[in-house]
Amino acid sequence: MADLRAQRRGWGVVGVPSSAAAHWPGLEKGPRALREAGLVEGLRSAGLSVVDHGDRPEARFRAARSAQEPNDVGRVVEVLKDATGAIGEIVAAGRRPLVLGGECTLTIALVSAFAEAGQEVGVVYVDGGQDLQLPGDHPEEPILDSMGMAHLLDLPGTVDALAGIGPRRPLLTPDRVCFYGFADDDEDVHGLVPALRFTAAEVTGDPVGTAVHAADAASRAADGFVIHLDVDVLDYLLLPAADVPQYGRGLRVSTLVQSLAIMAERPEFAGMTVAEFNPDHAAGDGSTARELVRALASILSHAPR
Repeated sequence: MADLRAQRRGWGVVGVPSSAAAHWPGLEKGPRALREAGLVEGLRSAGLSVVDHGDRPEARFRAARSAQEPNDVGRVVEVLKDATGAIGEIVAAGRRPLVLGGECTLTIALVSAFAEAGQEVGVVYVDGGQDLQLPGDHPEEPILDSMGMAHLLDLPGTVDALAGIGPRRPLLTPDRVCFYGFADDDEDVHGLVPALRFTAAEVTGDPVGTAVHAADAASRAADGFVIHLDVDVLDYLLLPAADVPQYGRGLRVSTLVQSLAIMAERPEFAGMTVAEFNPDHAAGDGSTARELVRALASILSHAPR
């Protein structure tokens, strides 16, 4: 991994404006809103070298459920395969990818892009939940947004077409994962995912210690780790950014920045997704997007140059 650390220089930003796997429309507007709030300029002002790869084609939510499958599976797979190729170009160029969503399934594309390049990465899953739902667990809510990690881990009962994205199955194993900052109940109801976990309360109580342990766990992978950031990890009443809010239970922005900055400064840090920002739920004056941009620039300013 020492060679890969030395080769990674700068950032490649790509937007994936998709709400195909979401509960409703809105997330497809996230990448544009972050750009209009000055994300790329903010990263450059923080001293980062950034190549902007633009946005992939938009995929807006639609009701398209087939029998016995979650909603719009085929389209979600198309979006992720396209995103894998775009992210792969960034990885091949030796840059760290920053993937702007869009919804949580995008982490499948991020890990898949590294795998296509022959690299094995771990994941720090910074999220209000764990996305370990299986299609059979809640047939009344057939939404893939809550199932992304289950498909990364190729758990029994997942959808073959989605779990099979990438050059190997599973793309990820529990020993290379840390669930970080979740406020929902533990979703490993089948006892299949013996991974490290830190609740929102534990992160709030010790942002530094939990961040170090999380990065250590994800760094067991041969080629470093990526951060999955779902903005629903934040308390919606303090920053109204999330598609599916956490009221009074999530992290403060300052806690998030402190902990993720510690992870980002690690030489093993290889890339990041930012998911679930719904501009329709945000402040109408653009201040929510601007605060997210400031937080991201602060976090990533700690990354190796």
